[in-house]
Amino acid sequence: MLRQKIIDKTAKFGVVGMGYVGLPLGVEFAASGLHVVGFEVDDAKAQSLNRGESYIEDISSEQLKPLVDAGVFSATTDFDAISDMDVISICVPTPLSKTRDPDMSYVMQATEAIAKRLRKDQLVVLESTTYPGTTEELVQPTLEAGGLKAGKDFYLAFSPERVDPRNPTYGIRNTPKVVGGVDEESGDLTKLFYSIGIDEVMQVSSAAAAEMSKLLENTFRSVNIGLVNELAIMCDRLGCDVWEVIDSAATKPFGFMKFVPGPGLGGHCIPIDPFYLSWKLRTLNYRARFIELAGEINSEMPDYVVRLVGDTLNDERKSVNGAKILMVGVAYKNDVADMRESPALDIFKLLEDRGAEVSYTDPYVSSFRHGDGIVEGVPLTEEALRAADCVVITCKHTDVDFSFVARHARSIVDTRNALPRGSENAKLAKRLVRL
Repeated sequence: MLRQKIIDKTAKFGVVGMGYVGLPLGVEFAASGLHVVGFEVDDAKAQSLNRGESYIEDISSEQLKPLVDAGVFSATTDFDAISDMDVISICVPTPLSKTRDPDMSYVMQATEAIAKRLRKDQLVVLESTTYPGTTEELVQPTLEAGGLKAGKDFYLAFSPERVDPRNPTYGIRNTPKVVGGVDEESGDLTKLFYSIGIDEVMQVSSAAAAEMSKLLENTFRSVNIGLVNELAIMCDRLGCDVWEVIDSAATKPFGFMKFVPGPGLGGHCIPIDPFYLSWKLRTLNYRARFIELAGEINSEMPDYVVRLVGDTLNDERKSVNGAKILMVGVAYKNDVADMRESPALDIFKLLEDRGAEVSYTDPYVSSFRHGDGIVEGVPLTEEALRAADCVVITCKHTDVDFSFVARHARSIVDTRNALPRGSENAKLAKRLVRL
């Protein structure tokens, strides 16, 4: 019986998708004593994992290899092995289309692969972030098409991932987990299972409530980031320092939560997740106005940064067209190599479109695909800084010596408060414009 297998820790755990969500989840549960199999469509990734070599920043090979050597973690491209699993977690991407509609193709491919091999007494948990209703409206009918019924023959739930890449404090185990089943027994079993590898598990009344909770988390962040991004533009017009304003407001010990502006939103979650909810509400003839307004403001920030660059160059009787621009950082956040939805890429392209000669330096990203080619990063040298008409700081990597940047750059546009007002580094800068 599944419940007893979970209690005894003899349940076999299959994780579909060995990316930044699935691999850390699988490793944590393997380290907790379960037999874990990672299912991956990319054979090269599966082979790498089976050698004990990790390609995810949050999981080191030193963490992975002992689990592989002990036989408690393995990866495969053979989806027939799903029938041997007792619990199956779906951790695949859920991007947006160009029209900002949810692309459910990866979820449905994974669900269909499971449906072909589904047997009685299995638990299936969707972790991929999506719109409320996905688990019951798309996943459940697909799994039930073969005749088995959720809540009776097998169990089904939703539990949103809460991964924050390179967070030094919170990982899989100590980040509370929300779970919601399509029925009470599915929810109970999901909570029991996740409690093996996660310290705190909160069960909500339904899969839809769990889906909605994830969207609230990220919509909350998107809206508040949109607010401070607009505040940055307001402060520019008013002649105030937005960072000083935010820091002073943050001294209030109640009723205020600090958010900071930036060159735009990046990563898989914050720029995308709120639009799952917005899309769902449009099907119900309701306009999610806060979501759409925040999205509009945040998506316009790269244009605003480019305008700051143009104004900075104009003050020196130069134009963007023909200028040499050096960007510091192209990852979407500090101290990661992840470039998904990075606003730096939008800034890079916008500057190029205006005729600038753009290069970049990033200690985490050696190159990236751009159009039909590959752009290679350049070393952060005195020569590179002096050669640039303007340096644009788009990431505040701790490995970057910003005092070095301040000493040698002709002009700087700082979008990350890397050179805070009044700091010694800011005083070193010849010309500094801050977001």
